[in-house]
Amino acid sequence: MGDYLEKERPGMLQYLYMEWKKFFSAKRLYFSFKYAFNGLRVVFLEEQSFRIQLVLAVGLSGYMFAANWHIYTKGLVVLACGLVLGLELINSQIERTLNLLHPQQHPQVKKIKDIAAAAVLVAAAAAALLFALLIKDKGFH
Repeated sequence: MGDYLEKERPGMLQYLYMEWKKFFSAKRLYFSFKYAFNGLRVVFLEEQSFRIQLVLAVGLSGYMFAANWHIYTKGLVVLACGLVLGLELINSQIERTLNLLHPQQHPQVKKIKDIAAAAVLVAAAAAALLFALLIKDKGFH
């Protein structure tokens, strides 16, 4: 009877493969990307500040790649732009969540929204300073 159970039970590699297939489902991955791109579309269409920051990021990145800067310098600029855009997405999410949970004006809700907006401002100022320092160092060639 013990031999029968051993034959029917999957081996460790087979078990890991079955778990891996559940965890890394192509369908789940597809829907994850679909929802993420839908979120980007919503924020792009409804948030002016995101559109402005995206246009600036694309323009600055285009200049940077045309100027043929070092790969590490390009990486810093891309990282800074990504940080600003990512924080703007989080800020938009916080604002929408608070508007949903507390539609009336409330001093604490205003403070939370202001702090989230300040995070974006700090990141944008740091990114602008980084780009200004790089322009000063590298010049406008």
